[in-house]
Amino acid sequence: MRRGAALKYRSNPAAPSIGIGPDVSRQERGSDGSILRQRRLVLFWGARGMSTLSFQMQSVAVGWQIYATTESAFDLGLVGLVQFVPMMLFALLAGQAADRFDRRSIAATCQAIEAVAAATLTIGTAAGWAGREAIFALVAIVGAARAFEMPAMSSLLPTLIERSILQRAIAGSASVNQAAQISGPALGGLLYAFGPAVAYGTASALFLVACLLALRISPTARLQLREPVSLVSLFSGLGFIRRHRVILGLMSLDLFAVLLGGATALLPIYARDILHTGPLGLGLLRSAPALGALATSLALARRPLRGHVGAALFAALAGFGVATILFGLSTSLPLSFAALAVTGATDMVGVVIRSSVIQLQTPDAMRGRVSAVNAVFISASNRLGDFESGAVAALLGAVSSVVLGGVGTILVALAWTRLFPELPRIETLEG
Repeated sequence: MRRGAALKYRSNPAAPSIGIGPDVSRQERGSDGSILRQRRLVLFWGARGMSTLSFQMQSVAVGWQIYATTESAFDLGLVGLVQFVPMMLFALLAGQAADRFDRRSIAATCQAIEAVAAATLTIGTAAGWAGREAIFALVAIVGAARAFEMPAMSSLLPTLIERSILQRAIAGSASVNQAAQISGPALGGLLYAFGPAVAYGTASALFLVACLLALRISPTARLQLREPVSLVSLFSGLGFIRRHRVILGLMSLDLFAVLLGGATALLPIYARDILHTGPLGLGLLRSAPALGALATSLALARRPLRGHVGAALFAALAGFGVATILFGLSTSLPLSFAALAVTGATDMVGVVIRSSVIQLQTPDAMRGRVSAVNAVFISASNRLGDFESGAVAALLGAVSSVVLGGVGTILVALAWTRLFPELPRIETLEG
């Protein structure tokens, strides 16, 4: 373990917990108001929330428009793939940029590019020239922008606050993000009823709002990289992760579990062909995981996890798999909504644990590069998960794809308790 690590482990159930690092429990019990009075943190939440809101609105519109045009489950999967490929290609460069340049400016520039892409979708859809290939190209541009935005924003957060309240700040940030994921799909589906150009145009305007909020965050003093750009520096984030088994285990667990268990790409099929609802119903289904995640993140912001963290992580992952199977078999809109809400609630437990550990275990000079690799893992689990779901659905059907994915998530959880035995032994997180 790195000196100053923020974890406690139990070597066996009867052994006492032994931790490294200062006792900050008194600081962690600070009031919510002490966080809300931190202007930089509130601006950060606003910028991230507006960006997520815009992205979710745009995703609903793209998904519905593609499926309405092609009626192809495979094309729905391709939407995820064309977003993932640029994220993977630019990940190492994005990490270098986040560790060398102003992270606020990087995030704002990316949000401005996303606004332009959404505006182009608006014009192209209204004029009638934005077909399947044009939509894929613009979605790929958004994926490239998010490749730089995600590590910049992730590595910026720990520099805005004291380490003692990082877990609560991450949970609060997740609450804002999940609120955007709830309202974004529902709003996108509602606006799509007036035409896809309306949804894209609104998303473009909100991306600009996110850009302005990011620029208003006051700069922070931090260590700047002095080493020249080289292959060693470029791949140093990967090396750091490989040397820290806890971080490697958490990232890879998220990658494989969510890659198999994701059903988001197939929601247009479920909405139209299985649950027999329209764009608004699709928006509600897209919002359901975020609703469950929001409730969980709000609870964790008030009551941070203090014991049996590893056990909670794997229990939540098993619950995610079971809820995914239930959704896959459901033919009832209320039951499907509830199952998706449970997937969001259980996934949020893992998000807070993983984010807290990774940020606290990584020095600031490495956060951009480590966050960039983590962003690839997250994007792979989501975007490649969309592609995997679409490809399997094209072969076996949507229901079989979702059910097999839920079973796969449970099997991954069982396997990772053996491959990374230190993960279920994590006892507490300390600031």
